[in-house]
Amino acid sequence: MKTFSATPADIDKKWILIDAEGVVLGRLASIVAMRLRGKHKPSFTPNMDMGDNVIIINADKVQMTGNKRADKKYYWHTGHPGGIKHRTAGELLDGKYPERVVTAAVKRMLPGNRLARTQMTNLRVYAGAEHPHEAQSPEVLDVKSMNSKNTRS
Repeated sequence: MKTFSATPADIDKKWILIDAEGVVLGRLASIVAMRLRGKHKPSFTPNMDMGDNVIIINADKVQMTGNKRADKKYYWHTGHPGGIKHRTAGELLDGKYPERVVTAAVKRMLPGNRLARTQMTNLRVYAGAEHPHEAQSPEVLDVKSMNSKNTRS
């Protein structure tokens, strides 16, 4: 039996809709990263973009366990000497762009290579409940019901 290696003709991309309201951030990010890479498919090939297009709504209502909302820090550097800055996860979630917390979590669960950067273009994250991708008729993936630990009350 020969090893199967997918070609671009074998790739079948779907659209998936995930509601992040009440879902734990790390568990959501690991499920989304797996879907973006295509590891849930039996025809997974590591060097091909096999993953689905993922839409995440209600990213501003994502949950964190423990004190991560207050203690977890996101750092960046301005480029000037002594220019390291940070914001907590709570400040980002309450701020202007709360979807960046979910995007950063998913990005950090993908490998750091060119293919992962291409796969990140298949992710769309929205802070509210509306999204402009109704024409693609996405399938709803219920992350809350997959495991009881995926939600936080």
